[in-house]
Amino acid sequence: MQKAIVVSFIADDRPGIVERLAALVAEHGGNWEDARLSQLGGKFAGLALVNLPAAAEGALREALDGLGGEAIDCSVTEAGETAAQEGAVITLALVGPDRPGIIHEVTRALHGAGLNLRRLESAVRSAPMSAEPLFHATLEAQAPAGLDRPTLEQELDRIAEAMSLEIDLLQQD
Repeated sequence: MQKAIVVSFIADDRPGIVERLAALVAEHGGNWEDARLSQLGGKFAGLALVNLPAAAEGALREALDGLGGEAIDCSVTEAGETAAQEGAVITLALVGPDRPGIIHEVTRALHGAGLNLRRLESAVRSAPMSAEPLFHATLEAQAPAGLDRPTLEQELDRIAEAMSLEIDLLQQD
C-alpha cells in the first residue's frame, strides 16, 4: 500500500541539499512527485510531495530527522485529499512600487470573493531605469463556480489605485 506525504525543509543555501533529500526518498522506495523549492534570504527551502510504501514511512521520517545534524531542518506531514476543483483558475500578475501590505490587501480581496489561493510567487527587483525597488507577484487561485467577477475586478482596481500597482486579472480554464 502506498502513502503520500509532504516533506518540508529549510537549510542554509548550499549545493547538494536537494540531492541529499532525493537520495533518502529513493533509498526508502519513495517517488518524488511534485515540489516547490526556492532560495530565500540566504536559505533554501521547499515542499515536496512524496509517494512511498506505507511500511517505509517511519524509516524515512527517522532518516529525515537525522538531517538535523547536517543543518537541514525537515518536517513530514501526511498529504491530504485533493479538494474538488470547481470554477475557473484565476491568475493575477501584479507589479508596482514595493511597500508593506500588498500581499495582505490582494489576498484579502481574493478571500472576500471566495477564491482559494493555490500558488503565490513574489520578488522585489530593481526597476530598469530608476533602480527603484519594484514588487512583482503572480498569484493563482481557484474561483468558486458563482464568482462575482465584476465585484472582484472593482476591488482589485481599488487596491491598484491606492497602492500604485498594475494588477492584471487573467482567467484560465
